[in-house]
Amino acid sequence: MKKTLILGASTNPARYSYLVANKLVRKGYPIINVGRKVGEVAGVAIEPPVTLHSDVDTITLYVGPRNQPPYYDYILQTKPKRVIFNPGAENPELVKMLEEQGIEPVEACTLVMLNTGQY
Repeated sequence: MKKTLILGASTNPARYSYLVANKLVRKGYPIINVGRKVGEVAGVAIEPPVTLHSDVDTITLYVGPRNQPPYYDYILQTKPKRVIFNPGAENPELVKMLEEQGIEPVEACTLVMLNTGQY
């Protein structure tokens, strides 16, 4: 199963990152929650963007483009196979950086991908 890092994880049940974390866990995907606030989502603690995880298949991004630059190095050093830019997270600058590192950028909604079997 594709280990997924949720960047911008939130304990707020109204947030898409919260819904996606729970949906991924229900479907059996291992997740890593990364965010600024302390808490837990889908039984997994939210950690700060400090620890690099070497076995991440996908980063699903729930951070707007204005707030992404501090995460660039963390994303690139994690070396995922792909980064999903959920609606509102689209960022041509980061897309270019990912492509230069051989990481696939995907502009899509993770929740829709999960619901339609495209994940």
